Amino acid sequence: MYNLDEIKEFISLLEDSSLSVFEIQKEDGSKIRLEKAQPAQQIVNTIPVANGVAAPAPVVSAVESAPAAPADPVADNSKTIDAPIVGVFYAASAPGKAPYVSAGKKVKKGDVVCIIEAMKCMNEIQAEEDGEIVEVLVKDGELVEYGQPLFKIN
Repeated sequence: MYNLDEIKEFISLLEDSSLSVFEIQKEDGSKIRLEKAQPAQQIVNTIPVANGVAAPAPVVSAVESAPAAPADPVADNSKTIDAPIVGVFYAASAPGKAPYVSAGKKVKKGDVVCIIEAMKCMNEIQAEEDGEIVEVLVKDGELVEYGQPLFKIN
């Protein structure tokens, strides 16, 4: 079960991030899902002026607009190392220290590639296979979602 302080912390994380949905599940099976309300957007069409008389422009109201499709992070057949949990991404073990990995670094299965902080617990994220880091897809200190690609690896 989640206590009130944990729920308040989740709400604060969601409000301070660009995430729209936050979902987490404990080992005991208890689960919490938070979603930000999306404000309605208004789209206004304009009609050109003809002979000095402007026709009234119809107003269309949209509850939800489709966001631009994000670029596929693995379009070049690279594999990715994905976030296994929701939390804050840290590239290094401490501020000012060198990152665990960077583009061009070779890793072996089990090597630590980053840390994700969730509920004040630091979770080391390990490479699941041998390869070379092609690109780091997130910035240090950025909030990441479950399943979000963190690194491209070949």
